[in-house]
Amino acid sequence: MSTNARTLNRQDYKTLTLAALGGALEFYDFIIFVFFAAVVGDLFFPEHIPEWLRQVQTFGIFAAGYLARPLGGIVMAHFGDLVGRKKMFTLSILLMAVPTLAIGLLPTYATAGLAAPVLLLLMRILQGAAIGGEVPGAWVFVAEHVPEHRIGIACGTLTAGLTVGILLGSVVATLINTAMSQQTIHEIGWRLPFLLGGAFGLIAMYLRRWLQETPIFMEMQQRKVLAQELPVKAALVRHKKAVIISMLLTWLLSAGIVVVILMSPVWLQKQYGFAPALTLQANSIATVMLCFGCLIAGLAVDRFGASKTFIIGSAMLACSGWMFYHLAGVYPAWLFLLYGLVGLCVGVVGAVPYVMVKAFPPAVRFSGISFSYNVSYAIFGGLTPIAVTMLMGVSPMAPAWYILGLSLMGIALGMVLKQDVGEDHSKTLLQRS
Repeated sequence: MSTNARTLNRQDYKTLTLAALGGALEFYDFIIFVFFAAVVGDLFFPEHIPEWLRQVQTFGIFAAGYLARPLGGIVMAHFGDLVGRKKMFTLSILLMAVPTLAIGLLPTYATAGLAAPVLLLLMRILQGAAIGGEVPGAWVFVAEHVPEHRIGIACGTLTAGLTVGILLGSVVATLINTAMSQQTIHEIGWRLPFLLGGAFGLIAMYLRRWLQETPIFMEMQQRKVLAQELPVKAALVRHKKAVIISMLLTWLLSAGIVVVILMSPVWLQKQYGFAPALTLQANSIATVMLCFGCLIAGLAVDRFGASKTFIIGSAMLACSGWMFYHLAGVYPAWLFLLYGLVGLCVGVVGAVPYVMVKAFPPAVRFSGISFSYNVSYAIFGGLTPIAVTMLMGVSPMAPAWYILGLSLMGIALGMVLKQDVGEDHSKTLLQRS
């Protein structure tokens, strides 16, 4: 069922563009909450409770989105493997846009009492379910549309698009905090990014109606070779090695983004005394470079295969991460350069979806990727900040050690991939598992 060795055509570019655009907007909708967590905490919980408890409750609601990812992703993937990729691909963005829009319209605690945080929690759970189906679904959708020898750049482009969503959230939060006073933000300003995200999400959903079902799924329908049993069960029972390696690669992906992109600005402020504005500027540069890194990794995996890409890319991540954390404080003038370099090298994660798409046969591909990615992300995405923070009690360079350890794991995974398939990436990776 492989796509013939043709070049990318106009329909492929349209598919990639609409998928990346929708993914960026969905990630924006999912992440914008964290940029306004302090304001949301003030407005959705009683004034008399301690500040620490208010923040714990606020971030608990934020974390609920992560906990909802596996269930939402597995359910949507189940139907994606049975009734079609496009239907679930469209549903995921609707399921994200509507709750995001609703958050922007929710009454606060002063108006609705306990109903306010309960409604906020419900909307956050729906967001988590949506993002759990969006990311694996998007990777499968674009991979099954493009020629086989361009799957890497297609998935890398989509991953870069998701990263743009994080950058967009940061930019919108910065603009609102710059243009409005804190009083205005508390009164009305905090609603604007949610309303904007919801509206853009609905537009992206409308645009996705022009997408076509993947050729691979249509061929499976015609040949009546869709999964005859529960797809996720088939993936877990018959493709154990694919699941394990996909989960480990997701750990590398989540840890790279969480530690380097999300945690490092605060670490730089506390460890080296950099001004918050300066660290956020450096973070924006690193995020932009991460997008380019995803594209480079996509091109590399198409050209050189998964093994060489992960061995070389992970080695570069280890070196650049070590230099960034150890030299940024010693040479402050190099901050932008060092942060940009490590951001570029984190882009090796752009090759992760290539391996996962190739790891599972089409009949259970969506479910296999969704289970591996979402369960792993829920575990490691949630535990990584806690683990790194605890390790900082032992060494202030804990982030550097953590990235080094994950990079070594990336090199080891590259070796495993080489043992499985060598350099012939026309085969299905790990299909022998």
